[in-house]
Amino acid sequence: MKLRWIDTSRGLRVRVFEAGSGAPVVFFHGAGGFLADNPFLDLLARRYRVLAPEWPGFGEAGGEDTLDDMLDFALHGWDVVDALELERPHLIGHSMGGMVAAEMAALAPRSVDKLVLVAAAGLWLDAHPIPDLFALQLHEFAPMLFHDAARGAALLTAGVDASDPAAVKQFYIAHTRRLATAGKILFPIPNRGVAKRLYRVRADTLVLWGEQDRLIPPVYAERWAQLIRAAKVSMIPQAGHMVPYEQPEAFVAAVSEFLG
Repeated sequence: MKLRWIDTSRGLRVRVFEAGSGAPVVFFHGAGGFLADNPFLDLLARRYRVLAPEWPGFGEAGGEDTLDDMLDFALHGWDVVDALELERPHLIGHSMGGMVAAEMAALAPRSVDKLVLVAAAGLWLDAHPIPDLFALQLHEFAPMLFHDAARGAALLTAGVDASDPAAVKQFYIAHTRRLATAGKILFPIPNRGVAKRLYRVRADTLVLWGEQDRLIPPVYAERWAQLIRAAKVSMIPQAGHMVPYEQPEAFVAAVSEFLG
């Protein structure tokens, strides 16, 4: 995928991964940002024009100080769509990105073609509390996020040399910065009231989940589908919370079947 920078009307510089042609698909990443390798984006780009922006505070993008609450995140998402000069794109959001994409679709219901929510944060069920992501030690992330913890650990660290103090320090700094930004809408619990606004969503919606999601249990998929009138649920086996990375082919197949 190629990289380019865009400027939003608010004056933020945003780095965007882009590839493919056809119907525009905007992919919003989760609290972990993009990993070193994102094969599902390349697979999607075989059928669609894929645009994957980084949130402020992730990667090389600054501007995280301009986002304070969910409305800021949702409006920033629409600022990015506007800067990309897109009309009624498909929106795909993973985890925190799904939370924001759902808010965007509720704010501007006629501006979304189809919506895909992948293991989306944003709801809260007292009977099924979501673990505190911000209390996890670094070694606990892979078992929480991946069905295959060993493979997940390799993907998360991206080959960082544990014997190189400078490399380890840089990894921790980036990790802490990402969580600090994500914490604005996820801490202490990822409930910013989207449930009472989902009646406004008009877009046909696919709720896509990993069957072995330990972070946000699959019961949340059914709750999203109950709250969005034009929603259906699809489950992917042998996948945890990071379903696009664990099962990229199955993920893209489900998304492509839905988008058409």
